Amino acid sequence: MKLTYRSTMLACYNGYVTQAICINLAPLLYLIFQRQFALSLGEISVLIAANFLVQLAIDLIASFFSKQINLRFCAVFAHLMSVIGLCGLSVFPHLLPPFAGLILAEACLGIGGGFTEVMISPLMEACPTEGKSGNMSLLHSFYCWGQAGVVLLASLFFALFPSEHSWYVLPFLFALVPLAGTVAFCIVPVYYLPADKKKDGQGASLLSNSLFWSFLLMMFCAGAAEMVMSQWASSFAESALGVPKSVGDLAGPCLFAVMMGIARALYGKFSNRIALEPLMLLGCLLCMASYLLAAFVAIPAVAFFGCALCGFSVGIFWPGLISRATVRLPQGGISMFALLAVAGDIGCLAGPSIAGSIADLFGGELRWAFCFAIAFPLINFIALFLQNKKKKGETK
Repeated sequence: MKLTYRSTMLACYNGYVTQAICINLAPLLYLIFQRQFALSLGEISVLIAANFLVQLAIDLIASFFSKQINLRFCAVFAHLMSVIGLCGLSVFPHLLPPFAGLILAEACLGIGGGFTEVMISPLMEACPTEGKSGNMSLLHSFYCWGQAGVVLLASLFFALFPSEHSWYVLPFLFALVPLAGTVAFCIVPVYYLPADKKKDGQGASLLSNSLFWSFLLMMFCAGAAEMVMSQWASSFAESALGVPKSVGDLAGPCLFAVMMGIARALYGKFSNRIALEPLMLLGCLLCMASYLLAAFVAIPAVAFFGCALCGFSVGIFWPGLISRATVRLPQGGISMFALLAVAGDIGCLAGPSIAGSIADLFGGELRWAFCFAIAFPLINFIALFLQNKKKKGETK
């Protein structure tokens, strides 16, 4: 069978599922780690930070050394490190002191996830296809399916194998996904963006461009708007709506991820009929409405609808901004993808943290945190409106 750009696209889809596994599997095991390895909450927090900080470091390194990056090598290396990190969750705590072993596994997952985040989008964008923005949206939907799949499959696994030590098998099973990606990227065609074929790097020049800084701000807000609801939905459902934790986990983060995936898949399917800019503006308005529904309607069904609407509304933010930046800043290349990932990741970390601090100021009441979170889609709405107005002025 002849491998074509379609084979590359399938490998990219697998890559985003891999990233979802690298980010979302370990948190499901933190309570088990705490019990079996006698870890403190502080050590659990360090595990969370290790994965994020390594991913952030990879994003920054890639942004300023894009000319030295071989896309095929990095894609294979990313998946291989993901395999090592997943298997390491089960193996390293028995080869090293448990905490050190888990830190090493999280670092490997961070390396794998970081390279995946930076490399897969430009690999997809460079494929010789029409409807670039739709393809990018569809690609990012696979992260959502991966996130929901990790939660559902892990829940099913623990329901079938409730033994305290059965969890050791789970990371090995999920490691089959990046293992398939490792093989795939060894053989599929690899394409480069025009900017990445040049010899000069772009990281420094991008940082002197005011339009690029507006994209960084919007990526920060996109990550924050997404993760405030995603991370706090389960706790909100349990504390404010009084539903059981199991229901909150499924109807909160899992429902959020599924609706976000549906939004991205739908735009990927119908992108040739729908203009991206108005859709993103509408997404900002729907996101603000979703946070208001979740905050002020005490009926659980309506509040969960707000959670689902939030997932649907933010679905187009991340891939849509990448597509817009690629068109408006064609000289960006891998450097641009990496720096946008940095801004989005910082937003993913800062948004929930700020929202949690706001809730603390109001006695732990998450409704006020959701009210504050409206600022993120509002900023994006204003920035998108100003960008479009400036673009129209330049074309006259």
